[in-house]
Amino acid sequence: MATTVNPYLIFNGNCEEAFLFYKSVFGGEFPYIGKFKDMPADENGGCAQVSDKDANRVMHVSLPIGNTILMGSDSNEQSGDVAFGGNFSISINVESADEADRIFNGLSANGTIFMPMNKTFWGAYFGMFKDKFGVSWMVNFDEIQK
Repeated sequence: MATTVNPYLIFNGNCEEAFLFYKSVFGGEFPYIGKFKDMPADENGGCAQVSDKDANRVMHVSLPIGNTILMGSDSNEQSGDVAFGGNFSISINVESADEADRIFNGLSANGTIFMPMNKTFWGAYFGMFKDKFGVSWMVNFDEIQK
């Protein structure tokens, strides 16, 4: 699998509505759609308790469109609402944990790290940050190959 770059959109509670709309236009199926209430608790602090307000918000959804995967989620109380223009990230999917670390460390230098690279409950090695120019990034290596 080659390194891929995909858009990741963040919504303030209407992610599912938006993605159902995108699906109606582009067609296809969601390989995955999960809600915050479906997240397991992480003893290392990776996933916090979910409030009743956030429980039914979308934690992650993906919609393949050609060779690209449009991905998205809702904001939550912990992260706060997003503003127009700040509601997207660039998601980088790589072929190894070493490559994930190299890209994460390089792009996050002098930036703000929100989630350091770490193993996740969904079987990936994943991290999030904003680079020194204010661009939000997600770096992902699927440890469980599909």
